[in-house]
Amino acid sequence: MGKNRTARTGSKIATRPKAQLAKDDGHVVQAALAQLPAGYAELLGDLKRRIRAAQIRAVTRVNRELVLLYWEIRHGILEQQVRSGWGAKVIDQLAGDLRREFPEMKGISPRNFKYMRAFAAAYPDPTMVQESLAQITWYHNIALLEKIKDSETRLWYARQTVLHGWSRSILVAQIETAAHQRQGKALTNFDRTLPQPQSDLARQLLKDPYTFEFLALSDAIHERELERSLLDHLKQFLIELGTGFAFVGNQYHLEVGGDDFYIDLLFYHLKLRCFVAIDLKTEAFQPEFAGKMNFYLAALDDIVKHASDRPSIGLILCKERNQIVVEYALRDSSRPLGVATYQLLPPALQASLPSPAQLTAELDRLTTKDAVPS
Repeated sequence: MGKNRTARTGSKIATRPKAQLAKDDGHVVQAALAQLPAGYAELLGDLKRRIRAAQIRAVTRVNRELVLLYWEIRHGILEQQVRSGWGAKVIDQLAGDLRREFPEMKGISPRNFKYMRAFAAAYPDPTMVQESLAQITWYHNIALLEKIKDSETRLWYARQTVLHGWSRSILVAQIETAAHQRQGKALTNFDRTLPQPQSDLARQLLKDPYTFEFLALSDAIHERELERSLLDHLKQFLIELGTGFAFVGNQYHLEVGGDDFYIDLLFYHLKLRCFVAIDLKTEAFQPEFAGKMNFYLAALDDIVKHASDRPSIGLILCKERNQIVVEYALRDSSRPLGVATYQLLPPALQASLPSPAQLTAELDRLTTKDAVPS
C-alpha cells in the first residue's frame, strides 16, 4: 500500500493524504450515526464494554482452569508414585508422551513437571487451590513456590495479588521487601478516631516500615530532597503505598486565617473515600509533629473535604520512632493519625554503589578510550 490513496475525477487523478482520508471517514461515520435511531450510540458503547468484560472473564477462566489442571495432573502422579513406586524415569516418559500428544501445550515439560510436583505437594487441599491460587497466573504461583517456604505466607501473598492486581514483578518486589511483615504495622489511633469497619481498613492500609529502596539517597538528606525524589519515582511510590491511592499534589496549599500552610504530599484514597495527608520527616519522631498534622487534618476537613467524603487521615513518615513517645502523642488526638518509618537502601549496599564523582570519572575514561584520533 502506498502512502496516498488515489481517486479518479474525470481524466485527472487526485490524491488524498491518509490524515485527510481518516478525517473524511470520521465524518462519514458521524453522518451515519446521526441517521440512526436515538439511543444507538449508548447501546453500542454498552455492548463494547460487555464484550471487553467478557474477554477479560474468558482469559481469567482459562488461567483458572490451567492452574487447576496442573494441580490435578501432578496430584494424580503423586498418588501413583506413592501407590506404585514410580520413579523419575517413568515421570520423564509420561511428560514426553503427553508433550507428543499435545504439542501446543508449552506447560508439559520436565521442568514444568517439577513445578507441578512442588505445587501439588505444597497444597494438598484442592479447596485451597480454588479459592486463591487459581485466581493468579501459573507464573505468579511459580514465584511463590520459589521464594516462600511457608504455605500460609504464600496464601497471604496470593490473596494480596488478587486484591491489588499485582503483576509478577510487583509480587516479587513485595516478597523481597517482606510486605506481609510490614502491612498494618504503623502506630495509629484509628481505633478511637474512626468508626468500624473503616478503622480496620485504614489500619491495614498503613505499613511500617515503608521501603524506598528505589531511591538512591543517603540517610543524610533534607525533607525537600526526599519529597522531590519520591515525586521523581511516583509510580514506585504509589506501588509501595498500595492500591487505591490517587495523587493530589505536593506542597498542597492551605490558607487559614490569612496565613499560608503547605502539606508535603496529599493523596485521596478511593476505597476509604478520604484524603490522606503525608508529612515527611528526615529525623526521629517528635510529639509536636502530631500537633502539626492534627492542624492540617482539621483544615483539610473544613476547607477541602466534600460533604460525602470521610474524615481525612494523616500519616507522619519519620526516619525513626520511639513507640512509647508516639503512643503518648497520639493518645489525646481527635484526628485519625498514623506514624511509620521509612527505609532507604541498606547501608552496606549504599557503600557498594559508586559515587557521582566516580561515575563521572569512569564515563570520562570510557569516552577518552573510545575517542577516534583526529
